Amino acid sequence: MQIKDPMAWMLAEAVAQLQHADRLQRQFFRVAVAGGGPFWEPPVDMCAEDRTLGVLVALPGVAPERLEVVLVEHTTLVVRGERTFGATLATGTILRLEIPYGRFECRIDLPSGRYRLADQQMEDGCLRLRLEQFE
Repeated sequence: MQIKDPMAWMLAEAVAQLQHADRLQRQFFRVAVAGGGPFWEPPVDMCAEDRTLGVLVALPGVAPERLEVVLVEHTTLVVRGERTFGATLATGTILRLEIPYGRFECRIDLPSGRYRLADQQMEDGCLRLRLEQFE
C-alpha cells in the first residue's frame, strides 16, 4: 500500500524508527542466568580482515583487573568479569540505574578456523581484542 500524503508517510516512518530504536535499546544489555546465578551480557562488535578478527566489547566502568578473556578450544571467545558500584554510587538513594552492575559474561562463537589472542586493551570504556587465525 502506497501512502499518498507525505506528512502521513513521514509520521509512519518516524514511528517505525522509534520502535526500531526501542527494540535496540531493550536488547543492548541482556540479562542471562547460568549455574552461578544471573549475569548480564555486554554488546559486542566484531570485524574480520584477512586472518585477523577485531572484537570490541562495551564494558563501561569495568576495571581491567575485574575481567577475564579466555579462548575455548581456539574457536569460542569468552569475556567475563564483574562491574562494581563506583565510590560515587556506593551511598545515597538511587534515582536512576540503567547501566548494569554485577557479573557479566559473553560467549562469542568465532568464524571458521582456530584463533589466538594477539592483543587486548581497555580503551574508552571498551575492551578491544585482536585475534589472529592460525593453522
